[in-house]
Amino acid sequence: MGSSLPAQSDNPDAVYRDRENRASAMRAADLWEARASDDYEAAWKLARVCYWLGTHGTKEERRAALERGVKAGETAVRLSPNRPEGHFWLAANMGTLAELGGLRQGLKFRGRIRDELQRTIALEPTYEQGSAEAALGQWYAKVPGLFGGDNKQAEAHFRRALAINPQSRPALVNLADLLIDEGRKDEARTLLQRAVDAPIDPEWAPEDKDSAADAARLMKKMERK
Repeated sequence: MGSSLPAQSDNPDAVYRDRENRASAMRAADLWEARASDDYEAAWKLARVCYWLGTHGTKEERRAALERGVKAGETAVRLSPNRPEGHFWLAANMGTLAELGGLRQGLKFRGRIRDELQRTIALEPTYEQGSAEAALGQWYAKVPGLFGGDNKQAEAHFRRALAINPQSRPALVNLADLLIDEGRKDEARTLLQRAVDAPIDPEWAPEDKDSAADAARLMKKMERK
């Protein structure tokens, strides 16, 4: 848990770095929101911090943050449609909101999520070290086949993400999860060990710690089966 001091700063980038402290994350969101309506960078960074808030806290807190993040992402896309950040963080917020809301919410957003991720990749194929490819892989893995999901497509996108960044924890963990479902446990175990052992990126330390914990839990779950 971070110190409460950064939450008092007026520099949202500095405050965001302390996002493991929820008060700091909320402070950064408020600072960015104050100018997000006509400032592209503030809008996409608001969407980014809302995504973080939308993956931590109570279900009600998460839903409110993700809905705020969707609005911020839509604003960013409107302000600068030919830059990747707005498209990516809009998709990230919609994707997590879809998971939180169940099948109906997921079906509502499914086409938009895929379109925004494809647009991100078209604008910048290696955006955030393959994060858009990893997210698109998750889309194909999670969406029912009747509505466009496809495990082969999912695996292809996860592997593209790993070709860009072999230490991408989201790609390693989600590909391993897919392989476990297909009975390919030895390969999945190797991928999960890579996710556990990969170095922490200082810029993404909170997210890396969460993903490493996910990998460890999935490995234990697999060994119990």
